[in-house]
This record gives sequence, C-alpha cells and structure tokens, in this order.
Amino acid sequence: CVGPYTKKIEEFQGLEKTYTGEFLLGATTPSYDLETEMDQHFPTEHIHPEMIQKCAVSFQGNIQQKPPIFSALKKDGKRLYEIARAGKEVAIEARTVQISKFEVIPNLPKVSFEVVCSKGTYIRSLAHDFGLALQSGAHLTALRREKIGAFDVKHAFQLPTE
Repeated sequence: CVGPYTKKIEEFQGLEKTYTGEFLLGATTPSYDLETEMDQHFPTEHIHPEMIQKCAVSFQGNIQQKPPIFSALKKDGKRLYEIARAGKEVAIEARTVQISKFEVIPNLPKVSFEVVCSKGTYIRSLAHDFGLALQSGAHLTALRREKIGAFDVKHAFQLPTE
C-alpha cells in the first residue's frame, strides 16, 4: 500500500488468506520453521496417507492455536522473538482462529498443503500442531501467500526493473 491506500492496510490484513507450502514430519524446531535448527526427532513409520488426511479434517473450522514463541507479538512490552532469543520461557495464550479449508497431499515425510484461514492464523503453529496430532513432530519448510481477500497472485504483474 502506498499513498492514501496506507489507510486501508488494517482492512486488507483482516481479509481471509490462502497459503500453500510444505511441512516436514518427524522433526521439530523451536521456531516451528527453518529459522532455527532441528531440536527433536520423532518416528514417522506409524504415519500413513489416510491418517494425514483424517488429521487435516480435524483442523478445519474454529480451532484454538498458540502463536509461536518466535513471533512479533508483544508480551509485557517485548516482542516474543526477543524473549525466545534470550532463552527465556513465557506463557502464550491460545486464541481462536478459523481454518476454512485445509487440503494436504502426503509425500512422506513431507506434506504439501493449501490452507484458507482467518487473520491471526500462524501457519508455523499449524505445522507444529499437525505434527503433534500425528504423534510425531513437524515444522514448516515452505510457505507462499497465494491470496488475501480478492487479491490473488494469479493476477499480479511484475514491476519492470532497470
């Protein structure tokens, strides 16, 4: 947003979002993505494609989700990622987010996905929680925002460079 459209940023941020990406099953990271090194490894032999599909269905609708400790949210005036990088523990409250669509394509140990969700949804937390639900671990390895409201990357154009 530039010029007078900067006044609409909050309005745009509140719109439903569509993301595509990939989770890696069998390992977790403190940041729930590739920003930090893997810290734990878990078995994945018990996981099968039908189990993954059933798990994805359980995440649709209104769900409770805790934001990751490595996020820009503030707690007591400090960004959570600052607290995390200092090695301190902090209690994070769960909040309700809405997952309108959650489709997965298993290619074990990876899971590709498309998710349509509300403002405030952390896809990194979704990856983490998905791994827990499968009695394993998982973290986000790829993410792309495809759409926000009516704004779709399919209709985007490349700005000319010189």
